[in-house]
Amino acid sequence: MLGHDRLLARIRNLPVLSDLLYSFIAIILALIISAVLIFISGYDVGRAYYNLLYGAFGNLYNLSQTLLKTIPLIFTGLTVAIGFKTGLFNIGGEGQLYWGALASAVAALSFPHLNGIILIPICLLAGALAGGVWGAIPGYLKAKTGAHEVVTTIMLNYIGILSTSFLLKNYFKEPGYIDQTPMIPEAARLPELIPYTRLTWAIFISIGAIIVIDLLFKKTSLGYDLQAVGENPTAAEYAGINSASKIIISMMISGAAAGLAGSSMVMGVFNRFITNFSPGYGFTGIAVAVLGRNKAWGVLLAALLFGALEAGGMSMKLFAKIPMDLMTIVQGLVILFVAAPALIHLLVRRS
Repeated sequence: MLGHDRLLARIRNLPVLSDLLYSFIAIILALIISAVLIFISGYDVGRAYYNLLYGAFGNLYNLSQTLLKTIPLIFTGLTVAIGFKTGLFNIGGEGQLYWGALASAVAALSFPHLNGIILIPICLLAGALAGGVWGAIPGYLKAKTGAHEVVTTIMLNYIGILSTSFLLKNYFKEPGYIDQTPMIPEAARLPELIPYTRLTWAIFISIGAIIVIDLLFKKTSLGYDLQAVGENPTAAEYAGINSASKIIISMMISGAAAGLAGSSMVMGVFNRFITNFSPGYGFTGIAVAVLGRNKAWGVLLAALLFGALEAGGMSMKLFAKIPMDLMTIVQGLVILFVAAPALIHLLVRRS
């Protein structure tokens, strides 16, 4: 008993043990509660969890599918996290993603004879710029008129999705019944890492984006200014920081990350732009950012968790015959517990 008390005392006095340990405890608790629900529902808990883990990490193909589902969530998670750093809630990642996707596809189709070494960076830049411009619009409205970014980004989501569909149907559509562009040139497609998996070099681009954003906020004066505005815009103004310009810049960088999510899908998965291709990556990015505590590397871990739950969940459904509703409950409990570290703190204090 004395050893137990000493252990709890150490946990309480280790502030740095923090996020990683609490998240691990949260996942374990969520899986225990989920196991009870699966058992009560009459299903084999062992088989269900075996398929969850195997479907996410069991072999090279399954791992590649987990990483494939992780990539767009890294970008959209960064989209939200960057905004949060400046005190902004950018929930317009979905519209910014669509503009990035269309811009990358159009850029690829406009220069079909360029070498891949040149064409791929052009397409990625086009996607980032398109998403950045679409993100800068609510940033400008916030900075100049005080319009709340939550309202403007929600509205611009619909405008972005519908306007890209309009442009596709009227100017870039391939003949046929499906609203999609022609296939982009081979030179514009990101190289596949593992054959027949659709896992491409986009995984390295996403990790590169994490490194850049992490360095931006930790090592640059711009990153310091953005965080200062997020902490207290009035105090930042007194310190000589132009809060209005930093709000616009933050939303532009945030939108650029979402645009790269669209680029990664066009250049690495579909090899063309298709209307309504996103299952809601921009909105899921909100949960990813929250789970990642709005930190760049935290976003990576949170996106990987989401990717694993998605890939493993499909295996649970197919092989353990777990119904979709129950599978969603399992995923939701894991996410809920990880997103609520305060609950784990409370349990530790009361023990």
